Amino acid sequence: MLDNTNEIHPLFEGAPKTTEFKKLRKRIVRQAQEAIQKYGMIESGARWLVCLSGGKDSYTLLAVLYELKWRGLLPVELIACNLDQGQPGFPATVLPKFLTKMGVKHRIEYQDTYSIVMDKIPAGRTFCSLCSRLRRGNLYRIAREEACTAVVLGHHRDDILETFFMNLFHGGRLATMPPKLVNEEKDLFLYRPLAHVAEVDCEHFAAAMHYPIIPCDLCGSQDGLQRQQVKEILNGWEANHPGRRQVLFRALTNVRPSHLLDQKLFDFLGLMQEIER
Repeated sequence: MLDNTNEIHPLFEGAPKTTEFKKLRKRIVRQAQEAIQKYGMIESGARWLVCLSGGKDSYTLLAVLYELKWRGLLPVELIACNLDQGQPGFPATVLPKFLTKMGVKHRIEYQDTYSIVMDKIPAGRTFCSLCSRLRRGNLYRIAREEACTAVVLGHHRDDILETFFMNLFHGGRLATMPPKLVNEEKDLFLYRPLAHVAEVDCEHFAAAMHYPIIPCDLCGSQDGLQRQQVKEILNGWEANHPGRRQVLFRALTNVRPSHLLDQKLFDFLGLMQEIER
């Protein structure tokens, strides 16, 4: 990608010229490209619905996908989408204004899922699960209406790790967010191209680019969330042993079913000795 401001996408105008930022940008783009290739995210005639919340992760996702597309490395059609869920005080004009200025094809959808969540979830309980299901259902619907083949989300490496430990600690299962998934109806892919990207890199990238961040006040205002507790555990491990997060993430790609206890994954009953007697 060229650095001449007349020959780059508007999403990258004003990018810092420092060596540190150039390394950060290169690392994020490389890691996203690796995930896209490794998990087979590009299909023939692809049209992606890129979901934007207005947070640091979704801005990073959008920028990286456009850089890959600009370089000719992502032969897919992109349409950005923000689902305005009716949260009080949500700055509804921020994303439309930003996307229009950047020349990004987009769709803004209003669905008041906030009222549903507030009505259904008792006081003191977390909103995330129901909020996520309602959001996902609407995004699938929008993707179909826009003739998209995939819904693309901005979950990063740390989201995947946190989900794994939440399932481990609270769900009694070994599972997390996969980089590639087919929905239950079998008509849409769900992709996470930032699966290899660290959260801190997304934070530094979005801050350096001065993207207009929109906080999630619906769930972010709740104390004691399970995800926040897991994040603090991981932060502690990382502080005591730098690089621990990456080691843990690598473990998710190096599973040995024969060394676990799930009979659905490994035929323990049929295991036979191969030595001669």
